[in-house]
Amino acid sequence: MAAKDDFGRAGEQRAAEHLSASGYEILERNWRCAQGEIDIVATRGDLLCMIEVKTRRSERFGHPFEAIDERKHQRLWRLAFAWAEAHPELSRGRRIRVEIIGLTGTDVRDARLEHLEDLR
Repeated sequence: MAAKDDFGRAGEQRAAEHLSASGYEILERNWRCAQGEIDIVATRGDLLCMIEVKTRRSERFGHPFEAIDERKHQRLWRLAFAWAEAHPELSRGRRIRVEIIGLTGTDVRDARLEHLEDLR
């Protein structure tokens, strides 16, 4: 399990680097509450973005985005609102957006990175 965890952490690091290079300001990583965890919380302009990162070695069991079913989608929104409630000074006046970054490849450093910026 440790190798899978390390692979996932490496994917989250690559996602954070991508976001920073794209003009996002990373506020928090791996924020946890009773309802679950948000991989990355970031801002971009007036947006407060909650980013889920899915890292896969291949698409053998489906595309990384396919891991976000309706139940997970709703949970991400609940987590987004929980984070905003816990951090009113950082969330006031910002629109909230849920995003997904999917990485596919055996080596995270050169894995294909896809960024879905608005999960509604």
